[in-house]
Amino acid sequence: MTEATLPLKSDQPSLTTELVNAIENSDKDVFSSIFQNLNAVESAHLLETIPDAMRPRLWKYIPETLHGDVLVNLKKVARVSLADSLDSDKVINAVSGLQSSDLAKVIDTLPGGITEAIRESLDYQGIQDLDAALAFPENSAGRLLELKIIAIRSDVTLETVLRYLRGRASIPSHTTSLMVVDRNNVFQGELSLSALLTENTSSTVEALMNREALSVTPEMSKTDLAIFFEEHDLVSVPVVDSERRLLGRITVDSMVNLIHKTADQQIYGAVGLDEGEDLFAPIIPSAKRRLFWLGLNLCTAFLAAWVIALFQGVLDKVVALAVLMPIVASMGGIAGGQTLTLIIRGLSTGTISSANARWLAHKEIAISIISGFTWAIVVGIVSYLWFADARISAILGVAMIINLLAAAISGYGIPLIMKKVNIDPALAGGVVLTTATDVIGFVTFLGLATIFLV
Repeated sequence: MTEATLPLKSDQPSLTTELVNAIENSDKDVFSSIFQNLNAVESAHLLETIPDAMRPRLWKYIPETLHGDVLVNLKKVARVSLADSLDSDKVINAVSGLQSSDLAKVIDTLPGGITEAIRESLDYQGIQDLDAALAFPENSAGRLLELKIIAIRSDVTLETVLRYLRGRASIPSHTTSLMVVDRNNVFQGELSLSALLTENTSSTVEALMNREALSVTPEMSKTDLAIFFEEHDLVSVPVVDSERRLLGRITVDSMVNLIHKTADQQIYGAVGLDEGEDLFAPIIPSAKRRLFWLGLNLCTAFLAAWVIALFQGVLDKVVALAVLMPIVASMGGIAGGQTLTLIIRGLSTGTISSANARWLAHKEIAISIISGFTWAIVVGIVSYLWFADARISAILGVAMIINLLAAAISGYGIPLIMKKVNIDPALAGGVVLTTATDVIGFVTFLGLATIFLV
């Protein structure tokens, strides 16, 4: 057996091809050579490119030191399936070295038996740290809390701090400053590594620390936290409680993962899928996860069909209406979808608030009116050239204006209402919007036709 010639790490399709060929040939040497050259994130992504049933076979070829981080970086469905396929001891060993924030993320998604076994494997401090992480709401900054920090006192000199750092085996990644606390662990500020390395070593920390250093509370939402990191261009930020006692920190790598997850959530949610969906999961479980949203969409389709059936009489008399009817609903769906996407994006980034919501409503309504009149003229002319009936052209144009206006109002209002009642608009907004624009479009067009043509 020959060793595989590995492509660049970023060349995911080539790695996948290499791995699939090795699976077909049962080439264990290639398995080892591939995974020995990947980090945890790359290994997780590579596992997600092959069928679910093959992943347990490859687990032993991933370095044991990466097992925990690979589980963390797998999508939820893939993680649960893999954990079910492995011996519980292997899962326990994999997560034994994880930080409490990462362990909380993993343990929340594992089967109950494995969860209890993991808790039993922890020492007292490990259980305390895990329970502290799990005590915070799922969508809060506290779930991202990292306990590996370096805290120093303000009354010591830089020379003392340097001796302390030299005595450590390493410093936590993403450390650009040291956190300063008092005797009661109350956060006082930060001492930058730049100041530590360039200032006179006889100077005290108190004289050089930044007393205006930013901090956040664990109750802050993940969405607000991501905006906070972006606005202040942070690498890490201290987390303090209501009495400003230092709890830990949150780093930029957690923010990158959060942003990716949010993007996945919006993409998958638009078609009723969970962001943790596994592309190569078994057929039956995947089908079950999709049945609900397909069923809901079927119900809305029957609603639209029922509305059309109410106007069967006019459709029988004026066949041209059946030909032109989908145009109104389709244009409304597209226009409403544009507004819906902008509003959902604005809500997720914190751009929209109660202070500016009214301005945005006026803007979207104005755009819908301009679009409505523009396309009403276009479709009116086209329909007249097609059917040579001015009344049908006029009805089509008016229905177009009304439905685009309704689409803008729906696209604006639906996500705001869903947000207030704690329903994710990215997950359900599209279905509701489609129903609204279809029903309003059909009722408007066929209703006007009933009044003026029959």
